[in-house]
Amino acid sequence: MPRFYITTAIDYVNSRPHLGTAYEKIAADVIARYKRLAGFDTHFVMGNDEHSQNVFKKARENDEDPLAYCDRMAREFLDVWQRLDLSFDDFIRTTEPRHKAGVQELVRRMTAAGDIYEGHYEGWYCVSCEAFKQEKDLVDGLCPIHRTKPDWIREKNYFFRLSNYTQPLLEHFQAQPEFVVPDVRRNEILRLLEGGLDDISVSRAGQAWGIPMPEDPSSVIYVWVDALINYATAVGFGTDTLLFEQWWPADLHVIGKDITRFHCVIWPAMLMSAGLPVPRAVFGHGWVHFRGEKMSKSLGTAIEPLDAVQRFGPDPLRLYLVKEIAFGSDGDFTWERFEERYNVDLANNLGNLVSRVATMAEKYREGRLAPAGEPGRLAEIATSALAEYRQQMDRFALEGGAAAAFRIVDAANEYIASTEPWAIARDASRGAELSQVLFDVAEAVRIAAVMLLPMIPGSAREILRRVGDGTPPDRITLDGAVWRNAGERVLIKGAALWPRVETNQKLRSPSVKENVPTPPTAPWAPPVASPSTSEAVTPLSPPATTDNGAPPPAASPVDSRITIDDFMKVDLRVAKVLAAEKVPNSRKLVKLSIDVGTEQRTLVAGIAEAYEPEQLVGRTIVMVFNLKPAKLMGIESNGMVLAASPDGGKPTLVGFNADVPAGTRVR
Repeated sequence: MPRFYITTAIDYVNSRPHLGTAYEKIAADVIARYKRLAGFDTHFVMGNDEHSQNVFKKARENDEDPLAYCDRMAREFLDVWQRLDLSFDDFIRTTEPRHKAGVQELVRRMTAAGDIYEGHYEGWYCVSCEAFKQEKDLVDGLCPIHRTKPDWIREKNYFFRLSNYTQPLLEHFQAQPEFVVPDVRRNEILRLLEGGLDDISVSRAGQAWGIPMPEDPSSVIYVWVDALINYATAVGFGTDTLLFEQWWPADLHVIGKDITRFHCVIWPAMLMSAGLPVPRAVFGHGWVHFRGEKMSKSLGTAIEPLDAVQRFGPDPLRLYLVKEIAFGSDGDFTWERFEERYNVDLANNLGNLVSRVATMAEKYREGRLAPAGEPGRLAEIATSALAEYRQQMDRFALEGGAAAAFRIVDAANEYIASTEPWAIARDASRGAELSQVLFDVAEAVRIAAVMLLPMIPGSAREILRRVGDGTPPDRITLDGAVWRNAGERVLIKGAALWPRVETNQKLRSPSVKENVPTPPTAPWAPPVASPSTSEAVTPLSPPATTDNGAPPPAASPVDSRITIDDFMKVDLRVAKVLAAEKVPNSRKLVKLSIDVGTEQRTLVAGIAEAYEPEQLVGRTIVMVFNLKPAKLMGIESNGMVLAASPDGGKPTLVGFNADVPAGTRVR
């Protein structure tokens, strides 16, 4: 079995992780889960960087022992990572004995190679970065990341002859074109190497918090040198030779674009000096911005990842970060966009698809589906999408992998709309055709769910259960995602995987509790049931009579015609139905989620006797846009659907044959 060793950057613990930090971990977790799915023996390592002077300072501010503070923060970090459903195999802390032993061993090897010497350093030092800065690195005299003025320091240090490794690194870049990805990061590092490298400090003097230099306990190893070595010490360097030989070199370091110089220049040079293989690849991802600003605690633009998890659970957040941000580029997060994509991708699209196929399977085949002929066009689409998925994921284009999976989801929804299983079901002679259509949809959903396992692991497993795939989670493989036109499967109906949320009100900060949607307790938790038990009906008044029981005389005719000004007060709009479901305890009412171009709304319409919910999804209708909201069966309806009911018969929706954009005024 091929092996794959993947790591993330380890984190300072002077504050809790923010969403930008979580993005890196989620992306790495998606890669690790994909590699396991593809048949790789995968080892995924994360950790904490605890020897930072900022950590030491924070502990002292809290009147805590530094190690006790780090222990507490480790528990907090692990709680966040576990609630994001990260599948790391090891979590290393730089205060662990195994790490200290490996760090000192690597520094000894570098010293033995003649690459460590004693000298003095004088220059700029950013306390927040805990990194030395050259004049050319500053912007208007400030650190470009933290926007603070660095300190000018002069102290005795031990130095690493990094300048000796300019040419070896250039040769390595030439021999291994994919050592640094994406290309924009590779080009940045190549320009740096072509300008020549300077020697760097590997120690700090006058500090006790850190790992001592092997031959000089009065100096500690510089925190960045200490931190980089975690990738090797986590797999036994300096403590477990067999483990180290099994996993080293690392196949992929996933790190932020601001620390590529450390990982793509200093780290491989250190390994070359120590006589060790360099990692196979380093991926420098972009930043997650909040409304255009880099997410940062010091800049006040950080978002707690658990605030996002609290809204909808971990999987919607994971999918948003993977699907909406091209891996390697910067991306943006807003609460409005997050909720919009939750509704569109999950509630209306994937979640509705799972509900539709399970509902139709139960209604027409008692939940049991088996093929009854040759598969339709969905088989070809799913096969093509799976091949595209492999290509995208193998080159770490995570957003492309997510798009390939949703290509199947979109195709399955379109297939339902075009084949109209509810119409086929009315013709007993077409029973085999109906069975095959429903089986094809269920099989497409199964394949899409396997492909989505790395992105939304908990929800994808639940989808697989609902479409009748009973394979144990640890035995599901990508090879098993090929189209299977055989065997019977039992589908299971359940509550909405992702209950839709209303987004037509202006969103505020998650600290404003009244505007935070109540999240389900799990991605597929049932929505809260309405307390109503009877259909909301306006009672009819008895016909008016005179004292002798005769009908009253006819009133004088009244001109009931309206003016053009009256008519123009009614705002009629084109709308598209995104999702539909029957209202419990009502024979007439259907709840619709509709797109009106500028927003999405919920309507309640009395058309259940004429239309099945699955017939409505994707239809273009006309609605009264400016009608005041009204509650029907406890559901707020924002507008009214136009339908014709000749002679009091079943209603027929007003719609269009042409493709008219949602939101268009009807005049």
